[in-house]
Amino acid sequence: MFVAATQFTPVAGDIDANVRTIAGLVRAAGAEGARVVVFAELCLTGYEPSLIRDTPALVLTEDDPRLAPVREACRDAGAAAVVNGPVRTGDSEGPNGSVAGITSLVIGPDGSLLARYDKQHLYGVEAEVFEPGTADGRFALDGVRFALATCYDNRFPELAERAAADDCAVYLASSVLSADNDSFEEVYPVRARDFGLHVVLGNVLGPNEDGVGGGGAGAWGPDGGRIADAGPEKPGFVLAEVR
Repeated sequence: MFVAATQFTPVAGDIDANVRTIAGLVRAAGAEGARVVVFAELCLTGYEPSLIRDTPALVLTEDDPRLAPVREACRDAGAAAVVNGPVRTGDSEGPNGSVAGITSLVIGPDGSLLARYDKQHLYGVEAEVFEPGTADGRFALDGVRFALATCYDNRFPELAERAAADDCAVYLASSVLSADNDSFEEVYPVRARDFGLHVVLGNVLGPNEDGVGGGGAGAWGPDGGRIADAGPEKPGFVLAEVR
């Protein structure tokens, strides 16, 4: 199976524009054989927690009609897409007043929702804006079992440890990382090597509330070696073979 790791520069607060980009990347990656396409943290809105806090219309639902072009692209490409954004939780209002998680929605090759994962470990201002998740994210496709994690989650090795114990072969990491972030050397390859997982990273390019996205989307094999790297500048995707 091939998984596509993507990177692009989201337009801050413009869900429609970002959905168009995401749908285009799903189609392009599917045309090259990808069965799963992984995107960055908050790719639907841009990594803009303060803007999301102040703009309730940026909070999506699981069946949000604004995601229809992504569902259509998944059906056309025969690929699943892991898209991340602020998605309404089941609670009318969480303990900090939030109604949204930093959520990965896995849209299947038939356009249906395969899985939802809410980021468990919130970082900095995120804790003032979002509700943390309480459950691990899993889905299976073509006999391969996948785990979901989001950016700061990956600093906590127990997530990858649980994924391996749960017979997952592939660990999908939707993140927002600058080029000098030590996760490229100290986190992702370590999780892969320590737990025998393929680790696939979707990252961003361009400015955001946290800094400047450094690209480098790609994957590490179970031995911790890099098996795919999209580079630091060019938007698009890179394929990684997993099994």
